[in-house]
Amino acid sequence: MNLSELTVHEAQDRLRRGETTSAALTEAVLAQIEALDETVRAFVTVTADEARAQAQAADARRAQEGADAPPLLGIPAAIKDVVNTKGVRTTCSSRMLENYVPPYDATVMEKLNAHGIVLVGKTNMDEFAMGSSTEHSAFFTTRNPWDTERVPGGSSGGSAAAVAADEAVFSLGSDTGGSIRQPAALCGVVGMKPTYGRVSRYGLVAFASSLDQIGPFTKDVTDCAIVLEAICGHDRRDATSAPQPVPNWREEMTQSVKGLRVGVPKEYFGAGIEPEVEASVRAAIEQLAALGVAVEDVSLPHTDHALATYYIIAPAEASANLARYDGIKYGYASQDAETMWEAYSRTRGEGFGSEVKRRILVGTHALSSGYYDAYYLKAQKVRTLIANDFQEAFARVDAIVCPTSATVAFKIGERVDDPMSMYLSDLYTLPCNVAGLPGISQPCGLAQGLPVGLQFLGKPFDESTLLRLAYAYEQASGARYKPALTSGAAQT
Repeated sequence: MNLSELTVHEAQDRLRRGETTSAALTEAVLAQIEALDETVRAFVTVTADEARAQAQAADARRAQEGADAPPLLGIPAAIKDVVNTKGVRTTCSSRMLENYVPPYDATVMEKLNAHGIVLVGKTNMDEFAMGSSTEHSAFFTTRNPWDTERVPGGSSGGSAAAVAADEAVFSLGSDTGGSIRQPAALCGVVGMKPTYGRVSRYGLVAFASSLDQIGPFTKDVTDCAIVLEAICGHDRRDATSAPQPVPNWREEMTQSVKGLRVGVPKEYFGAGIEPEVEASVRAAIEQLAALGVAVEDVSLPHTDHALATYYIIAPAEASANLARYDGIKYGYASQDAETMWEAYSRTRGEGFGSEVKRRILVGTHALSSGYYDAYYLKAQKVRTLIANDFQEAFARVDAIVCPTSATVAFKIGERVDDPMSMYLSDLYTLPCNVAGLPGISQPCGLAQGLPVGLQFLGKPFDESTLLRLAYAYEQASGARYKPALTSGAAQT
């Protein structure tokens, strides 16, 4: 087996036994990037030299700490280019921040660096995390390792594709309306959006502050628990960070799921879901029932309003957050203007892409005088109704199970000129963000030869139940999905 194919826990087992080194593991991952990324285009920036130095330091640290070494020591990781990395370019895949190098690390990076991870690079994304296909990157489109004519999903498409293609052992993304779970489903990996407030947003470049949350992409559920334990925890620098203890999820997820109750929402199996996708998800639900999980139908009646609610709240918050990009303190600045106002207008007109400008305009309109009550205030009221739907369902069940995406990965260019069709890509994921809940997506089969995602949604701060269900299904199904593109890509 190529070392780049290892999971986090498999790699750690070998490292602890002295069967490999972080330096060798890092070289295998860098070789995979060299072999594949000209095709996949997962990375905006590859930090090969820095990675090699970090790997050497990790091996030296392991020699000193031995069995006490942290679980992510020496593991090559990729980070979505929306997370600040001190001294490493952080672009948000936008011309506006094309040359921005942060002077500080995000909290999640401080935590991962304390573990001693190896940063192999920053991954491509939809500009400022606004998109569902990674086609809205200002630089290039990332391609799905399962079929390079198809999208990897978005906005964290680069992070998902990197893990699927073994160009990183794990990665981080951000999820505002499904931007971890949807690309995880389309690329056949595990992706988790923790409860809002579970992971610090300090150092995450803001899109929609009441919706954004950082989470992991991994090759299996065990890795997801390991990475989640490393990045969670209260942070006084983030006013929305919850003072919640971090459980031992890796231990808790192995508990029996017999007797747990899951709800199947009828609203998530309506028009638009591809028959093969529904069949794969239904088969997974049957497998859960065979494990002793009680399955019952539930209703989330305001689901039909979630898309409209999200696309008022998120653009409104984006319009406020992105007002800081004015060409004065940092970022792109137009040089040809004669007046301050012309410079401001040109900077934003030239620095932002079309999708970002579309959402800023929508959000500004929703917040403007005479429209605030009709749009933004009403959306916040409907948001409460959506959260109440979940609360009522969770009075009966422990978790909700449903598809992550109604379709498999679609062709590049198929939806890019149709914003409404693109927005519908997140129909099954964004209610979770609106309600502030945790959600996880994992592979549950193939349709048309492409991965299908199974999604579990849970009560606030009950990631434990989601990981238990996901782990139980993963162990029972026994399948590990890998794209043919990775076979023999880089030999070590």
